Amino acid sequence: MKLTHVDKTGKARMVDITEKKKTERKAIATGKVTMSKKTYERIKKGQGPKGDVFTTAKIAGIQGAKKTHELIPLCHPIPLTHVDLSYTFNDRSHTITITGTAKTQAQTGVEMEALTSVIIAALTIYDMCKAVEKGIELGPFYLLEKSGGKSGQYVRPNKDTR
Repeated sequence: MKLTHVDKTGKARMVDITEKKKTERKAIATGKVTMSKKTYERIKKGQGPKGDVFTTAKIAGIQGAKKTHELIPLCHPIPLTHVDLSYTFNDRSHTITITGTAKTQAQTGVEMEALTSVIIAALTIYDMCKAVEKGIELGPFYLLEKSGGKSGQYVRPNKDTR
């Protein structure tokens, strides 16, 4: 398998996308935040120690996606046309699942932007709740699906079938 971010001598490089065609691209990533029942119930009701946890985390995730190229050295700056995050609550496991979607019409994909949005949102939830619980767990984080570009469609296989 050829690594795209490594030159012939094994040194890191930015991939040249000059000749690539612009296409519509979309990526969806996910990650989890797990905490104690007490913290979970408190923030689910909107009673975060620093205010509105979920709106703040969503805005932070969108900002993170927009700054991905500043955070990850070999990522291209790309024009994002849409970023959104949503939350799913699991009352039994005290887990919040974050799903982030990123879209563009560009020469390169948005997988890193989708992943960054979810990870930054999770870090923001931790930051906004650390005053009441330091043992909050983050992860796992992974790409669910992507579309567009030369490699086409990817859908993560069910974890049980890998």
